[in-house]
Amino acid sequence: MTDDQAFLADCRARLAFDLLANTWNCVVLWALRDGPARPGALRVRIGGISQKVLTETLRRLECNGLVARRAYGGSPPRVEYGLTGLGRTLLAPVDALGAWAFAHGDEVTAAQERSARTPPRP
Repeated sequence: MTDDQAFLADCRARLAFDLLANTWNCVVLWALRDGPARPGALRVRIGGISQKVLTETLRRLECNGLVARRAYGGSPPRVEYGLTGLGRTLLAPVDALGAWAFAHGDEVTAAQERSARTPPRP
């Protein structure tokens, strides 16, 4: 990214920030890093995500070309989701953010606690 782009509405950096800003996008991408999975298995692996939110997230990731949906025939029909090549390219940035959070999470939490104890500004 160059300085002259200045995060304009059509800036590609903003596209990436938007993709990574959604917590569930990163979590689902990371949960799929070892290979395709069915939605039920993803919910178990992730924990704390509703079926509705998982479905919305998978659709959003599919729409952005990061996840591919594969339907299997049979009774009952089943589907699996897996990372695309493009989706795999986001694993390193997601891993880097996770490493940063692990290294600095206590500092951020402490700052939030200090802020919560500080009286509001007039």
